[in-house]
Amino acid sequence: MTAAVEVVDIARQFGRVQALAGVSLAVERGEFFGLLGPNGAGKTTLISVLAGLVRPDRGNARILGHDVVSDYRAARRSLGVVPQELVFDPFFTVRETLRIQSGYFGLRSNDDWIDEILHNLDLTSKADANMRALSGGMKRRVLVGQALVHKPPVIVLDEPTAGVDVELRQSLWAFIRKLNRDGHTIILTTHYLEEAEALCARIAMLKAGRVVALDTTRNLLSRFAGLTLRLTAAEIPPPWQARVLRREGRTAYIGLATYDDLERLLADMRMAGIRIEELALAETDLEQVFLRIMSGRDEPDDTRPVEAVPEA
Repeated sequence: MTAAVEVVDIARQFGRVQALAGVSLAVERGEFFGLLGPNGAGKTTLISVLAGLVRPDRGNARILGHDVVSDYRAARRSLGVVPQELVFDPFFTVRETLRIQSGYFGLRSNDDWIDEILHNLDLTSKADANMRALSGGMKRRVLVGQALVHKPPVIVLDEPTAGVDVELRQSLWAFIRKLNRDGHTIILTTHYLEEAEALCARIAMLKAGRVVALDTTRNLLSRFAGLTLRLTAAEIPPPWQARVLRREGRTAYIGLATYDDLERLLADMRMAGIRIEELALAETDLEQVFLRIMSGRDEPDDTRPVEAVPEA
């Protein structure tokens, strides 16, 4: 079966900045797929390539088998994109905005589906309100609606819940889950990694324009199974500094393999006379996996070298 999205060796450079450096991945039909990475990793550039807004320097991308360059009309009809930026026309109401968006795809008499979108995004009461009168969260709901007016089989959500209140976030994800159950392929980028962990069955992580991890969410979590210690102290004993995932002032996040590691760390701190100001322990989640991979520490917490398996 043709993949929903197929990206092969995509590269794109802007001046001296290599935004994408040979990205290859495939998203199967009906998947809920996560595309994660720090700012500047190339996520938005890749989405722009899929949407036909940026042409790659090399490689090719296809939406449901339609090349985004040579077969761009079919590719764009198959794709709906919710952008990061709040882009809107201040001269139209919410309903008019969705009708105009429908017209771009040659759709008329689309009001029944528009009404369903308005209902599911809790926008019915704002249908006749001017776009410039809406709050930031309301405008973002309209962007989601614009991406859905032509019922695309593939939907890309680029930071859809940024600046959105908790209530809307829950209702939005309920609607998106329903679309996914109905067969729509969803690609999500988000900085809320708990969302990605809860929603995405498979995840790709980008760093400096390259794919540095691509696996199921379950496998990524099990690969780094262990504990994460949040420790606030004046310093960390030298033997443990290599385990530090990130720092926030005097607080360090430290990866541990077992509770025995915790006992040894505490013993080392007592021996060094280091006073603990605050301590909290949690099982490793997707955020900690992300931090390890982005920091280049993509081995399990015990950090012991893996013996090479001799070839048969």
